[in-house]
Amino acid sequence: MVMLRNICNKLIKQTSLFQQSKRFLKVSPTLKSFDGEGKTSVNILNQEEGANLMINGFSQAGFRLNNDLTVLGPIAIFPRTILAWNVSGIDDITEESLQLFTVLEPKLDILVIGVGDKLDDLSFHRRFLPFMHKHKINLEILPTEQACSTFNFMSSEGRYVGGAMIPPTNISAPEDDVLASKMRYQNLYEFE
Repeated sequence: MVMLRNICNKLIKQTSLFQQSKRFLKVSPTLKSFDGEGKTSVNILNQEEGANLMINGFSQAGFRLNNDLTVLGPIAIFPRTILAWNVSGIDDITEESLQLFTVLEPKLDILVIGVGDKLDDLSFHRRFLPFMHKHKINLEILPTEQACSTFNFMSSEGRYVGGAMIPPTNISAPEDDVLASKMRYQNLYEFE
């Protein structure tokens, strides 16, 4: 509670309103921390200075981030922010669903769109490509597996990149991963 009060005090002091309302603001120095039911708590997702969000893994249900957060469903991800993206598939990718990426300041260097599984026909982009060109946003349209790697690489370079990711429906695990999983589960039932 004390830390939350200190943060609030710092924010208030930074505004010009503080100067005007200083005489009306009274913060009691005797406030004590409340430990009862309904206590408010704050969780900081990225505590490292300058640490960008990255995608560590994905499944058919969603994405796992480098801060151990798991996000279900399609996502709109930026170097410091993640949002749920309200699409269910590539048919829902329209000018309206991409509007968010056009109003950001500073402007995105590139938008990486992860379309789920590998597509044979990429003609779906014709319905929103002129819209993105009008807003001078470069696009990279890839299967989600490659789009996650591309987003991570560009973010680690310090570029202001946005990601619009749809979880894939088909995931094929390499033989090494399957073998490692079988070995790990086999070891769970052995006694030392």
